[in-house]
Amino acid sequence: MAFEFTATVGSRGMDLTLGIGDQEVVAILGPNGAGKSTVLSVIAGLMRPDTGNASLDGRVLFDVGRSGTPHAWVPAHARGVALLAQEPLLFPHLTALDNVAFGPRSVGRSRSESRALAGRWLAEVDATQYADRKPSQLSGGQAQRIAVARALATDPQLLLLDEPLAALDVAVAPAVRQMLRRVLANRPVIIVTHDVLDALLLADRVIVVDQGHVVEEGSTTQVLARPRSAFAARIAGLNMVRGTFDGHGVRSSGGLHIEGLAEEPIRHGERAVAVFRPSAVSVYRQPPGGSPRNAIDVTITDLEPHGDQVRVRTADLSADVTAAAVADLDLVPESPVVFTVKASEVAIYCS
Repeated sequence: MAFEFTATVGSRGMDLTLGIGDQEVVAILGPNGAGKSTVLSVIAGLMRPDTGNASLDGRVLFDVGRSGTPHAWVPAHARGVALLAQEPLLFPHLTALDNVAFGPRSVGRSRSESRALAGRWLAEVDATQYADRKPSQLSGGQAQRIAVARALATDPQLLLLDEPLAALDVAVAPAVRQMLRRVLANRPVIIVTHDVLDALLLADRVIVVDQGHVVEEGSTTQVLARPRSAFAARIAGLNMVRGTFDGHGVRSSGGLHIEGLAEEPIRHGERAVAVFRPSAVSVYRQPPGGSPRNAIDVTITDLEPHGDQVRVRTADLSADVTAAAVADLDLVPESPVVFTVKASEVAIYCS
């Protein structure tokens, strides 16, 4: 591993371990307050953990013992780590070129060498035409390109991106995302994001963090196709029921029972999840005839547009129906309805 990290921060409830390969882009996903940004702050040297250690290419960045006394602590500026925040945070009095040249200058390169390096990185992020502009003359997308160039101009051994596209207009984000995909290739990168597209297009691997702990990790396609955490299921657009396997389906702690097809051998009583798409769910006002195996009494909490359909949300599950069905069934928040899903549409696997 190019980067290895383990740390606890008691005040934030964080206790986790992760590693990054030599040329690997890893996305850290998780709900608000899960501890994602805390991880980046500790790695960057902006926050000292209670205990833990980290190394980058074999070089120790910190080693903090149980007493809280650091046996080793490399200051932030000497770690070889660059942190790019949501906001570009460009120096307002400098041009784009000089913003990018600031990093190389700060580590001792000459002015001419730094400006030449800045010019090359502006070209890499398709921003050469903005070289003479100051931040006040740049759009959000243009400023973020400059910020990326500034971070990479220092040739960091590890790049940290904290929600790099969150502050951008939806019309601008796709182009910046494609630029990131190109310039981040073949270097160790950690991206904190809420956007599933960031994970799909930028990351080789996904780590899901919740309440300060790693609850799931794997390749991006694996985590999104077979989620084992509620958050991963939600961003993948899937319904999930967690519980124990009883030989036919998954029974939750609340008594909900969902039958389905087990994708792997599962022992009776083993922890498992049942996963199915909202589009596989049918909605009824009254229980349908024939005693379907997966009939669930729910109460609608919200209705929202979802492409050419309407997503019917309840406390735990969702269904996608047509606008005509919403009108025919008179679906409104607080309406009691019945969700049904065929067992053949439900995938069951170990959690």
